[in-house]
Amino acid sequence: MTQDPLLTGLAALAVEPPESLLERIAARWVRVPAPIGEVTVACTDQGVAYVHAGEGFAQAFRERFGRPLLPAARPPAGLLPALRTGRLSGLRLDLRGLSPFQRAVLDAAREIPRGEVRPYAWIAARVGSPRAVRAVGTALGRNPVPLLVPCHRVTRSDGMVGDYVFGAPAKERLLLEEGVDLDRLRALAGKRVFYLASDTTGVVCFPTCHNARRITAAHRHGFRSLAQARAAGYRPCRTCRPAQDVPA
Repeated sequence: MTQDPLLTGLAALAVEPPESLLERIAARWVRVPAPIGEVTVACTDQGVAYVHAGEGFAQAFRERFGRPLLPAARPPAGLLPALRTGRLSGLRLDLRGLSPFQRAVLDAAREIPRGEVRPYAWIAARVGSPRAVRAVGTALGRNPVPLLVPCHRVTRSDGMVGDYVFGAPAKERLLLEEGVDLDRLRALAGKRVFYLASDTTGVVCFPTCHNARRITAAHRHGFRSLAQARAAGYRPCRTCRPAQDVPA
């Protein structure tokens, strides 16, 4: 990795800059294992700012953040388990460059449990902009900290996984490793079934909700839209909170 001109200038000072100033100016980077293979992670004094897979990390980081980079002695505490699970458990994120809408989208994505998925329209509804489905996709595509904010758990309503910052194959691999039955989702979508309801509980869920997975075949009913399920007498699940009809 080439030396940053700003760091070169600091090194030329007659008096070495204080460590606190250096940490505010530069980001620290480290390579660590992750579920998709090795990734490079950049951290500032405010938290993890960037997760990158493949080549070109330094250039991509500088183009996006405009900060110099220094190697880190070790990963920050909690980074490795957070990359594996998507649960931060106290690990801080530095999302200062994001707009309020982008932050809201990422916060909504963090609500999706491991082993479950939600459609883009669900995120749009959660952030109070139900018509902004395309903007949600753009915000997720610009997620600077994938894996830590599990945007791979947001999928298309037609049963396809959709785009991902690390590529669709990586997204599919992550979902399969987390226990999402993608073949079942595609089969349901092929039948225009996007919600599953139980006639024993009177509740309708997204298909990957843990409550939906417990419904036995004899008591399971599929619906194309939430409106259809409600018309049949079912109420939305309080766990997965289906809040938006999937377009027919």
